[in-house]
Amino acid sequence: MASAGSTTLGDILTIAWKEWKEYLIQRGNLRGGVVGLAIVLGVFGIMVPYQSGAGWVEQPLSIVYWAWLPLFMVIGVIADSFAGERERHTLEALLATRLTDRAILLGKVFAAAIYGWGFTLLAVTLGLITVNLAHGQGRLLMYPPLVAIAIAFVGLLAALLAAAAGVLVSLRAKSVRQAAQTLSIAVMILLFVPVFGIQALPPEVQARLLSTGASLSAEGLAVGAVVLLLVVDAVLLATAMARFQRSRLLAG
Repeated sequence: MASAGSTTLGDILTIAWKEWKEYLIQRGNLRGGVVGLAIVLGVFGIMVPYQSGAGWVEQPLSIVYWAWLPLFMVIGVIADSFAGERERHTLEALLATRLTDRAILLGKVFAAAIYGWGFTLLAVTLGLITVNLAHGQGRLLMYPPLVAIAIAFVGLLAALLAAAAGVLVSLRAKSVRQAAQTLSIAVMILLFVPVFGIQALPPEVQARLLSTGASLSAEGLAVGAVVLLLVVDAVLLATAMARFQRSRLLAG
């Protein structure tokens, strides 16, 4: 079962294409998969921007929102990456192919990351259209160029973070449900612990933090987010590749 040969882009795309088809079809239900995506897109690409008004494109903190959306989308599919193969008894056949370990792992990570990122870019575009139609009042509402670039990069890196972390969990999970629960808890901790942690601080410390946050420029926020995500992504990917072992997967 040991992998042989070199990893090629074609091999990675072979795995990615297999994963994309499964995302869309949702285990045999194409209509259900499309409808589900349309609902999520309606909420994040139309309803939320509409309610936010012109501030949707004027506030630098929108970068944080567009970093969260790909996390949400990727977590919804990445739990299935290896745990699902194990449940459906297709893992053995996948690992018996000529594809290298790296091609299999990177193909699944790439598929999930591009899925989440592509959906995010679609929601960004739809959100801009919604805001301009509802609140433009004859003027074109657009993100500042640097913020737009940051949204694209941060969205991609956030999707990659979720995909790499999700693969690590799915590699060892006994079931898709277990993997999904673990990832959901991790996302909740990531989102809510900072919020409640700040609320638990003394009022003067909270005021100081809010003042510091308000003074941050869009450029500083964007650069900081990109650098942080690059470092975390690199660590997670390296860890995932180090832990991917066919013998352990089959034994699990």
